[in-house]
Amino acid sequence: MCKTTSNKLSVALIQDSYVFDSVDAEELKILSQTQLEPWQKVLSNKMKQKTKKHIEEASKKADLILLQELHTTQYFCQSEETKYFEFADDFNENVEFFSAIAKQSNVVLVTSLFEQRAKGIYHNTSVVFEKDGSIAGKYRKMHIPDDPQFYEKFYFTNGDLGFNPIKTSVGNLGVLVCWDQWFPEAARLMAMNGADILIYPTAIGWFDSDNQDEKERQLEAWQIIQRSHAIANGLPLASINRVGFEPSLVEKNQGIRFFGNSFVCGTQGEIIAKASSDKEEILYATIDLQKTKDTRDIWPFFRDRRVEKYGGLLQLYGY
Repeated sequence: MCKTTSNKLSVALIQDSYVFDSVDAEELKILSQTQLEPWQKVLSNKMKQKTKKHIEEASKKADLILLQELHTTQYFCQSEETKYFEFADDFNENVEFFSAIAKQSNVVLVTSLFEQRAKGIYHNTSVVFEKDGSIAGKYRKMHIPDDPQFYEKFYFTNGDLGFNPIKTSVGNLGVLVCWDQWFPEAARLMAMNGADILIYPTAIGWFDSDNQDEKERQLEAWQIIQRSHAIANGLPLASINRVGFEPSLVEKNQGIRFFGNSFVCGTQGEIIAKASSDKEEILYATIDLQKTKDTRDIWPFFRDRRVEKYGGLLQLYGY
């Protein structure tokens, strides 16, 4: 049964926490510096089964289901260790796994997986599945951060597939990933290339050492920058974040508290649906795709662009 009618798109965002709480904290021991611990592989498989159940539940109400960044694994980028490249060995298996779920659930599914492209070349890759389980397209994360406990440059090569929407039965999906959300150029190019919606699988959070004011500033900045992309491009937008605390496995009393707050906003940046900061949940929303035309007719930002004057954007900084 189709949950989407006419120009209305039914979407579900699955905001999940990793399954660290399924084992005793004393079991989270790192004994090897060169290979994954057995319990790390067990937890990854548990997470896949947990996600499967949530997809099956969400499929009762939505035609498009969105998963958070790197949803099959712990957020391993908190440290720089070659053993975590092992997680990418499961890429083809994960593609088959989520392909089967998309087909079984009859949904368009946006995933976020760790891809080994060749020996020594890895990508943070969103694979989008059509309702029949076929691969509709891929997007490889273009902007890669390198911040304390977000050491992604160690693991991921810059994406090379460009900013091209993925064509699906529910529309053209402008899929970007996490750090991409801070770059207006990425959203603009997706919009110019025909995206019907901007989508950001994400893994962002606070350090417990941050004070409350700093936490609020970070959360507001994250929301504002994405809502501004929706406004500037006249497109609806969905951002799917992890939630819950994930400990650092190399430094005691360190870790990231992923702040959730997954949301969907409309073409004028208005919040349509928003999740909590500390709970797992499936966030549902209905998006009116007709609003893009309606909004762009009254806010014709694309008409008034001075493209002949933007040459400076091809410079890293200045002229």
